[in-house]
Amino acid sequence: MKPFWKVVFGGCLGTLIAFVLFNLIFFWFIGSLASSVGKEAQPAVPKGAILKVDISQPIGEQGKESFSFNPISMSADMGQSVSLLNAIRALETAATDPQVKFVYLKGEGLGMDIAQAEEFRAALVRFRESGKPVVAYCQGLSAGNYYLASVADKVILNAYGDVMISGMSSNLMYYKDLIDHLGIDIQLIRHGKYKSAGEPYIKSEMSAENKEQYQKMLGTIWGVMADAVAGSRDFTAEQYNAWIDNLEINSGEDALSHGLVDELWYDDQVRDYFCTLCGVKEPKDLKYVTLKDYATAKVKPNVRAKEKVAVIYADGEIVMDDKGDGNIGNNFAREIAKARRDSSVKAVVFRVNSPGGSVQASAAIEREIALLKQCKPVVASYGGYAASGGYWISCGADKIFTDKSTLTGSIGVFGLIPSFGKALKKNLHLNVYEVATHQHGSLVSGMSPLDPEEEAAMQQRIDATYEDFVARVAAGRGLSTEAVDEIAQGRVWAGGDAMGIGLVDEFGGLTDAIRYAATMAGLDSYRLVEYPAVEPMYTKLLSSMNQPANDQDIAAGLPGAFVRTGNWLLGIHSPEMAAQMQPIEIILK
Repeated sequence: MKPFWKVVFGGCLGTLIAFVLFNLIFFWFIGSLASSVGKEAQPAVPKGAILKVDISQPIGEQGKESFSFNPISMSADMGQSVSLLNAIRALETAATDPQVKFVYLKGEGLGMDIAQAEEFRAALVRFRESGKPVVAYCQGLSAGNYYLASVADKVILNAYGDVMISGMSSNLMYYKDLIDHLGIDIQLIRHGKYKSAGEPYIKSEMSAENKEQYQKMLGTIWGVMADAVAGSRDFTAEQYNAWIDNLEINSGEDALSHGLVDELWYDDQVRDYFCTLCGVKEPKDLKYVTLKDYATAKVKPNVRAKEKVAVIYADGEIVMDDKGDGNIGNNFAREIAKARRDSSVKAVVFRVNSPGGSVQASAAIEREIALLKQCKPVVASYGGYAASGGYWISCGADKIFTDKSTLTGSIGVFGLIPSFGKALKKNLHLNVYEVATHQHGSLVSGMSPLDPEEEAAMQQRIDATYEDFVARVAAGRGLSTEAVDEIAQGRVWAGGDAMGIGLVDEFGGLTDAIRYAATMAGLDSYRLVEYPAVEPMYTKLLSSMNQPANDQDIAAGLPGAFVRTGNWLLGIHSPEMAAQMQPIEIILK
């Protein structure tokens, strides 16, 4: 038997040694990566540089690190996207920087949402007003990239570039037929005839109210874009829309003859033109700097200023447990408290880019904003979304700035109650029997639908929460509850329409809100600080390894696992009241 135990012991020891070595190598790799990021040289900006802006590259609310690893070459790359604020500040700096000759716009896609594009376009307009040119060179044209490219002094299209500008649309998927086929019961309890976040689960087609609000939203946002394009070119918005409706812009020649572009050139002709602008003889003498590198090199905090303006980013869905990326909740509320307790922070810009979410988490965040407002000015700035819970948490700000293409409002509440008992029976041939101590002891267990009494009780809770939501908006905006109720009912409004109904105060972007907040605090010189701080990628990798194993499904058994899996597949959260708008994907073509 001794040889057997030798083999067993040797195998275990070998496995242990391999495990230890793997962890040592992994942590050495992460540590080396972190060290290399910290030691990365600052990019240099050459004299006479062309500021190259690839509009297809992502621009986020906050700059975030990305990580990629090539197992073949055993090489890793850690990049970082530029934030919208730093991108705009970079353009403002470049406007007066003698090292920068002009801005060169390129890219076929649009790496930002429409509201961000609206703010970035306004910054490009201000750059042009400095006297420096903007030149756009596109390999193809779509409604999205042309919205930004049209701002240029000269718009150049590749001589054989594709052109497809057909307007704006949004696709909504409805799940009821699939849900019925699977045998799942879903009950939607809501207040607000326009509150459509749960509609796809109970209907097979779009309701008249939802179609009405979508048509209005898309029409307003497109109108903002068309007016901006026409304002930069020698045609009217009406002409632009007519050409699109009649499919008159199908090629480079069409774009040129209708005045959308100024030249149809090949790459070498564009480089020769750049040589003329820069005063050099050969394309090899042209010097470029990317927007990200320029922002890294030139956009610096005013370290001499002791007083601060804080930008607090509410970016993501509102949830109770916001430990993961892309969500805001209790931990986020504590970030607001940090800014409140920092005596050097004299004013706050509350940047909201959220479609809403949990009512409970929204109330917690709103509570912190109310406490913050008692001791320093709070100015709200809206990004792509500030709807439902996103509007709830910010409606009490001293002043609200919005982009015209922001989606806001959606003042309404809903609850989705799924039950999977019949689905288990139909698909897995499992019978679930519930035993409870009280008549309604199995309420929202996920196995059986609500009975009439339970549904009435849930409706009462939803109605009460809606009334509270309306009252909070009325108090924050200085309106009557009747006036708020009339524009509420769960309806989503584009920012361009929100001004006229009292939901917002002024059109403007993040930098406008920052300047206004500084003025409210009486600051001539200040330093910008951001909450929450962006967590480095290597820290995320390390913390993800410390997450405990989740045995919730094991403890709950197969029915519990089926319920959670079904909820995840359908995108349904645990049964709770939600102040959230229906996700909207806007397609520009």
